[in-house]
Amino acid sequence: MEFTEDQIYRYARHIILPEVGGEGQRKILNAKVLLLGAGGLGSPVALYLAAAGVGTIGIVDFDVVDRSNLQRQILHTTNDIDKPKIESAKEKLAAMNPDINIILHNTRLDSSNAIEIIKDYDIIVDGCDNFPTRYLVNDTCVLLGKTNIHGSIFRFEGQVTVFKTPDGPCYRCLYPEPPPPGMVPSCQEAGVLGVLPGVIGTLQAVEVIKVILGKGDLLLGKLLLYDALKADFRKLNLRRDPKCPICGENPTVTELIDYVEFCGVPGS
Repeated sequence: MEFTEDQIYRYARHIILPEVGGEGQRKILNAKVLLLGAGGLGSPVALYLAAAGVGTIGIVDFDVVDRSNLQRQILHTTNDIDKPKIESAKEKLAAMNPDINIILHNTRLDSSNAIEIIKDYDIIVDGCDNFPTRYLVNDTCVLLGKTNIHGSIFRFEGQVTVFKTPDGPCYRCLYPEPPPPGMVPSCQEAGVLGVLPGVIGTLQAVEVIKVILGKGDLLLGKLLLYDALKADFRKLNLRRDPKCPICGENPTVTELIDYVEFCGVPGS
């Protein structure tokens, strides 16, 4: 594909990077990335991927903007309160970069629609905030062979990793079983530092671009931990579990299951 004059100016700082160049920018423009959530983590991911020129960005979210979201969910403003998050997100992303295609999925991701939605994208960015959806996303990505850029936040701490089998572990290798119901409070119950998802979401966006370009060392088999209070980053090594029920040597999970029942808590 040939760049338009607008694209040459818009992506000039990418094109002059030897690690990106014209070829890399074309890969970015041809990429299809699905964001699971347009909230705290999804906001910075969406903004930076749109700015970078990711050609197709899908967004899955069924929630509306609440005033309490505005402390951290930077895609939305006071004028967006009570508006569906995906509509608010599309307005901001289209205004930033009319060059891209934004696909909205105004639905709750579950076992009945996950494969149909996820199959059309190259990379999945997990920014959800509940365990049933995390296991659902993981299992769908393993079954479809998709790359899963996972991020999560809690109070002052966050983590980022890249799940892709068979090259590395999956979410079940790290967390074989969900925690007992009520053991891990939600952000609504425990609170979260407003700028924390900006740090973690931006790191997720970096990993997305690296996957698209095929450049750099991915957080594949690595769990990057961030403690905002201590201004500390730590990196842990992760290994595939040969006994993993979905990506192990003898998988017992060969299709999507009822993840609400599996986790013992309602999905959201």
